[in-house]
Amino acid sequence: MKDTDVSQLGPQAAYEAYLAAGWFMIQRAASTGEYVFWPKVTSPTGATDLEWVEAKGTGTVYAITVNRARSGAYNVALVELDEGVRMMSTLPGVETAEIGARVTARIEDTEEGPRVVFDLAGEDAA
Repeated sequence: MKDTDVSQLGPQAAYEAYLAAGWFMIQRAASTGEYVFWPKVTSPTGATDLEWVEAKGTGTVYAITVNRARSGAYNVALVELDEGVRMMSTLPGVETAEIGARVTARIEDTEEGPRVVFDLAGEDAA
């Protein structure tokens, strides 16, 4: 486990504490190897022995949409992490990306606190 002590925190608070410490962590069931995201107390198959593990930080764009407003355009992306779980996020700096494009996670600081965002990786970034 990383240096952040999350033993007394609930799943959401633990996830946020890891982000604040600069770590993108997700849960995995020790008994089944099943990865879990969004933070929970049980896996979708019912495993309760969830532990925090560092995410690889890589994945692919599963779906994406562009929202346009007077203040500017931004995207909302569903990213499938290489661990097999999906998470909603955004790809700052680009309007959109192709489905299947490879992405790399990074933690971005915002006024509301840290969040995971994704950047296009490799050839997809060109």
